[in-house]
Amino acid sequence: MTTVWGRVLPDDGPRGERDIGFYVFAGAAGIFAGWADLHVGDLLFTTLLVLAPCMILSVMRPVKPWRWAVVVGICVPLVVLGTYLVFAQKPSRTQVYESFLAFLPGMAGAYGGALLRRASDNLFSGK
Repeated sequence: MTTVWGRVLPDDGPRGERDIGFYVFAGAAGIFAGWADLHVGDLLFTTLLVLAPCMILSVMRPVKPWRWAVVVGICVPLVVLGTYLVFAQKPSRTQVYESFLAFLPGMAGAYGGALLRRASDNLFSGK
């Protein structure tokens, strides 16, 4: 049994089987944010594309919210690095360094989503 802030959640299989879809979504969102960072070149838009999925994922799965920021945030520099190594389009050095800043809004979104989930559980628990 898994507990989330005092509530017991039923186990329906090993931990990896239940969360695999969420990890796939997090990876896809991170890859899309990295692609948008390369093609749009706007850091604020990239941070929005990292913040929103981290918040959504941590509202749905509030246990260990840092994992969503890590999965989504690591994909942005990996896409930029992969583009630099494989394709003819070479991002600038500044763009490579700023891709690592995706972790900051990712962490804020992840812990904000977990806090939102906890607040909604407290408000709508029916006690």
